[in-house]
Amino acid sequence: MDKLLSILKKIFCLPPLPTLLAALLGYALIIIVAAFEISISVIQYIAYVSSAYALVVTITGFPYLKALLKREKQYINAHPIVKGFRSTKLGAKYSADARFRTKVSLSISFIINLLYIIMKMFSGIYYHSAWFIALAFYYILIAVMRLMLMRHVYVCDEAAELRRYRICGIMLLLMNQALAGIVVFMVYQNKGFDYPGLLIYAMAIYSFYTVITAVVNIVKTRRRKSPILSAARAINLVAALVSVLSLETAMLARFGTDDDPMFRRIMTGATGGGVCTVVIIMAIYMIVRANIRLKKLKADNS
Repeated sequence: MDKLLSILKKIFCLPPLPTLLAALLGYALIIIVAAFEISISVIQYIAYVSSAYALVVTITGFPYLKALLKREKQYINAHPIVKGFRSTKLGAKYSADARFRTKVSLSISFIINLLYIIMKMFSGIYYHSAWFIALAFYYILIAVMRLMLMRHVYVCDEAAELRRYRICGIMLLLMNQALAGIVVFMVYQNKGFDYPGLLIYAMAIYSFYTVITAVVNIVKTRRRKSPILSAARAINLVAALVSVLSLETAMLARFGTDDDPMFRRIMTGATGGGVCTVVIIMAIYMIVRANIRLKKLKADNS
C-alpha cells in the first residue's frame, strides 16, 4: 500500500514547475480539440485524459499556490514601476487604504459589468435570443448592487454597512428566483446560451476572469470583518457562477452532439441547480448574519 501511495504521489503530486506545465498542456489540448472541432477519436480521448490529469494536478498543486503567489508578490513589489507608483499620492493611498482598494475594484468590476450588459443586450436583440436579454437584466441587478456598495464604501458605521449587506442578501435571494426560472426553461426546452462565431471564446475568457477575480478577492479579504467587503466578494462570486453556467450551456450547444439530449439536460440541470443552491445559501447567510449583528448592536447601545 505504501508503495502504491508513493507511486500515486509521484504521478499526481508534482513540483511547482511540472505542475504548471502539465496543467497548461492539458488545458491547451482540450481547448484546441474543441476550438477546431477535431473529430479524430484517438486525439479526443487523449485530450479528455490530459485535461482530467491537468485538473487533478491543479488541485494537488494548491499547496504550492500560496508560496508561488508570495514570491510573485515580492517580485512585483520590488519592480521599479510599482515602487514609482507607490511613491505617488494615489499609489500610497491605494497601498494603505483597504476601502479605497475595494472602491477601485468595485469600480472596475462595475465598468466591466456594464460592458458585459451592453454586449448581452446587443447580442439578444441582434440574434433574437431571449436568454441573452434575460441574463443582461440579471447582470443589471448585479451592477445596481455594486453601485450601491461603491457609494457606501467609506461609511464607517457598522450598522449602516450591515443594512447594505442585508439588502444585497435580499436582492440575491429575489434574483435567484429568476435564475432558477431560467434554468428550468433551459432544462425543459433543452436549450441554452448560444454564442455565435468567436464570441464563445470571449465569453470563456470573461468567465475565467470572473472566477479568478472572485477567488482572489475571497482569499485577500477573508480576514477582514467589513460587511461591505463581504458583500462585494459575494456579488463577485455570484457573477462568476452565473458566467460559468452560461458558458457551460454554450459549450454544450457548440461542441455537444444531438445523440444524447438527456445528457445535456442532466448537465444543465445539475450545474444550474448547484449554482442556485449556492446563491440561496449565501443570500440566507447574509440576511441572517446581518440580522444577528444588528440585534446585537442594538442591544449593546440600549
